[in-house]
Amino acid sequence: MADSTIKVSDNGPYVVTGSYEVVDAEGNTFKTKKVVSLCRCGHSSNKPFCDGTHKEIDFDSAPRADNS
Repeated sequence: MADSTIKVSDNGPYVVTGSYEVVDAEGNTFKTKKVVSLCRCGHSSNKPFCDGTHKEIDFDSAPRADNS
């Protein structure tokens, strides 16, 4: 089992748990907590983190893994 997990929330963010780092394009590490939500809708005012805007804009995405 992996040390970290990324859950794709229906109509919401990626929820990351476990041991991880969030690093920007220049290699700088963001300060994070044990669990972090990353924006998928593209409208957060706190990117790369989710600020809940997906609820206000009716973001619609519920992908499923193809385990065939």
